[in-house]
Order: sequence, then structure tokens, then C-alpha cells
Amino acid sequence: MRLSDIGYKEIINLSDGNRYGQLADSELLFDPSGGRIRALLIPQYQGRFNFFDRGEYMQIPWESIKKIGEDIIIIDTSAHAYQP
Repeated sequence: MRLSDIGYKEIINLSDGNRYGQLADSELLFDPSGGRIRALLIPQYQGRFNFFDRGEYMQIPWESIKKIGEDIIIIDTSAHAYQP
């Protein structure tokens, strides 16, 4: 699968049903030695007008991704600790 194939999929957490926006709004953390994806960095918006607020990033380990479907990416943060 190419990175461009997963770009605009909605990210949903299986453990609590929260929606984290689209992968296009997120960033990827790569392992520099092997080039593999280590984690998703998902913005945590604090304000009502998200596009003005840079906020903090939540780091979701790649192992937390359970399924990449046609329209969504399902993650499960209960299985792996994530860092706010």
C-alpha cells in the first residue's frame, strides 16, 4: 500500500469511538534506520476554531492500527500506551 492511498482516511479509535480527523491532518513518525512508520502524530486541538490552534500532538504507535479500510483507519489505544 502506498502512503498516498491512506492520506484522506478518517481515524477512529476502537476503544472509545473517538474520531481523530483525517490522516492528512496528521503526521507520520518514521524510523530513520529502516524507513518504516513508527507512529502517527495526531493533532489535539484545544480551541473551538481548530484551524487557528496548533495544539499538542498525540503519538499513536503503528502497532495500535487494527485495520485500514476503504474510508477509515481503525486504531485501538487501549492495547498500546500513547503519548499526549
